[in-house]
This record gives sequence, structure tokens and C-alpha cells, in this order.
Amino acid sequence: MILRDSNGDLEVLRDDDTLLRQPGSDLKTETFSDGSTRTTVTRRDGSQIVTIADASGRVIKRTRILADGREVLLIDDTEESRPVDVTRLPTAPVRRETFDARDRQSLEAALRANSRVEVNRSFTLRQVREYREVRELMPEINIDAINFATGSAAIMPEEAEELFDLGQAMSDFIAENPDELFLVEGHTDAVGDAAYNLALSDRRAESVALALTEYFQVPPENMIIQGYGESELLVQTSDAERANRRAVVRRVTPLLR
Repeated sequence: MILRDSNGDLEVLRDDDTLLRQPGSDLKTETFSDGSTRTTVTRRDGSQIVTIADASGRVIKRTRILADGREVLLIDDTEESRPVDVTRLPTAPVRRETFDARDRQSLEAALRANSRVEVNRSFTLRQVREYREVRELMPEINIDAINFATGSAAIMPEEAEELFDLGQAMSDFIAENPDELFLVEGHTDAVGDAAYNLALSDRRAESVALALTEYFQVPPENMIIQGYGESELLVQTSDAERANRRAVVRRVTPLLR
């Protein structure tokens, strides 16, 4: 769903439980009077993923309950957080620091990196999603191996194979740190309608996340999807620019703690 506010700004809203609907899992959703929901996914091994979402479908709390009863908190946006004043955020020495998804050494560095500058505060997941200046406090993993065609969110089989190093690195890292959270971002060029591009970018992010979980067993509950449309162009042009049709993975756990 694409919303346009009174200022004309666009926002994409999606069901954050989409990735959890995997074959072999039992899913139960409870809806409350305020429109919020609690979705419980029970897997074959007895583990459960419990997600609380607001009326728009946006996750506000997610917990993994292991088969032995132990709990791992993945997301908690239920507590109050300080407002974000972007003018007071420290500026990273290098504005954009990217890592190639096919370079295993770079991937390890990106996954293990903490915030690029000292922030002395934490953020909610909503703030991470909404403020570019907050997201850019963490390095991004650029998935340059995927060449999205104009107007398409499809990933070719040979491109999915290029995600091997990223998928393996993420799976290994989550096995070591079960509470890690990754933001999968989708982007478009500036050709076409802005609302359409925003929806398209969200589908691109979903395509990447689905490939990571289906081919490389990256736990879907450890990923959050967000499309940004044409709002963050790498190349400032209104033409069809391949570099702007991209996807990015960013580890955001250090920003939430």
C-alpha cells in the first residue's frame, strides 16, 4: 500500500509477516480491536516466531521462541525513544561506504562492523527505516550482481547464484548471533511515476530477501524489507540508470541496542 500524506510525501506500507509464510510452517494470526495483530508461526522443529504488528501491518515486536522454550528478542519498538534530530547526528568520515556482496572478506567486515561513528544513543526500527541519516551510520552491502530490468523486480537464476557468499555469510553470522537484524532495501531509477517506483522498489527488496531465505536458508525473521523508490539515487539523473536499480543489505542491530 502506498500512502501520500498532506505534504505530498509517499510512504510504502507492507505486511512484515510476508517472509515468514514459508512452506511447512503453521501460521496463526489474532486480530485485536485496535487493528493490531499477533502472528505466531510454528515450524516443524517446534520453534515459534511471534510477531506483534500495528494496524498498518508494520512489525513492532518480534520474538523467536526456541523448541526448548528459550526466547530471542529480535525487534522491540514498544518502548519510547528519543526523537531523531538529523542535524545532531554525527557525520561519518566517508558518507557512503559499500561492500561487494561477492567479496567474502568485505562481507565479513561489513557484518561485524559496529556503527561507523560514535552515536551514544539507540533508535527504534521505525526510525532506522524512515531516516536515511540513521541508516547510513551502518555500512551497506551493495548487491551489484543483480541487474534489475526497468520496471521489474525479477531475479534471474544466475544472479541468485551470485548471492551465495552473502547468503552463507548471513546464515553463519545469524547462527552465531541469533538476535541479529538486517534491513533489505530496494531502490529504483527516476523513470516513471514516483508511487509506482516506491512499490516496485519494495518488491525488489522482497525478491532479494526471498532468494536469501529460499536458496541460502537465511532465517526470514532476521530480515526486514523496505523500499525507497527513487528517493536515494546513486546517480543523479532522470534517465534509466542501471546503477540506481539496485538492492542493498544493511546490518542494523547496533543501531537498535
